Amino acid sequence: MQEIVIYGGGGFAREVAWLVESCNRSEPRYRVVCFVDDDERKQGRRLNDIPVLSLAEARSTFPAARVVSGIGWPGPRKATCEKAAAAGFRFETIIHPGVERSRWIEIGEGVVICAGCILTTNIRLGKQVQINLDCTIGHDVIVGDYTSLAPGVHVSGCVHIGKEVYIGTGATIINGTQEAPLVIGDGAIIGAGACVVKSIPPGVTAVGVPAKPLTR
Repeated sequence: MQEIVIYGGGGFAREVAWLVESCNRSEPRYRVVCFVDDDERKQGRRLNDIPVLSLAEARSTFPAARVVSGIGWPGPRKATCEKAAAAGFRFETIIHPGVERSRWIEIGEGVVICAGCILTTNIRLGKQVQINLDCTIGHDVIVGDYTSLAPGVHVSGCVHIGKEVYIGTGATIINGTQEAPLVIGDGAIIGAGACVVKSIPPGVTAVGVPAKPLTR
């Protein structure tokens, strides 16, 4: 079985460990060997019966393992993935076996897709994208590197989401068109429960129904 190191020691990291275990339902594929936490105070303990190690210790103990990020926020996820890559780790893509998806989807390395999600057709997911529980993504959608969709996000067709975007729980993105896709710029944050009906500039936090910029 492929050994898996989960980078992170918080709640989502524990959920990712459960997700990895769920991928073993039809046949044994993975074994979670440790969490990695950069906080020295947390190293050496056990989290849900899995040891917590430093990055260097994980690399020396499990050199053949692959890393899956358990960090939900885009910026810290990018920084820790870069550290893991510099240490020599490769990344594993983890998709819950119950996810509904067509064969017309491009999926980058390190992508995590949780249970209950539906992805239709002609979708492109960049590297280290995380799609949490019960999300839907429609046709002709692009999701940039390190972007996060929190639980219950619904993305309609012809939407282009930039890099390192965070879309909060229960947010809805209304569809664009082939000629004029709705665009959410790099680094934007969409608040929980927001309804995005027009493009959002890079670096903007947008909240409400309809979603409006809060801060830049």
